[in-house]
Amino acid sequence: MAVKKKGDQFLTYRGKPLVRSGNMIYYGNMNDPYVIMIQIMSKKMQGDVEVPDRVLIQLLNTDPDCRPKERIVKKSEKHGLYNAMDIGTIWLERALK
Repeated sequence: MAVKKKGDQFLTYRGKPLVRSGNMIYYGNMNDPYVIMIQIMSKKMQGDVEVPDRVLIQLLNTDPDCRPKERIVKKSEKHGLYNAMDIGTIWLERALK
């Protein structure tokens, strides 16, 4: 029987944790120097399903000693969650190299 660890409960995308809390999505490991924060600004109906429309994406520095204004490294607004995840993955991979 496999034993579940506390860290095994998160969804992952391309090997990194993906955590949602309301309209906020965090992508990346909080122990790394950078993570991606995605905020769903508006939603639209597509058929019977509500999907994100306007999405704010930010590359954040996780250093606790960093001032709040300096934590935002990059910022952009995209249409759709797919576009936000696409650019966020690229930003995070480049920042962690």
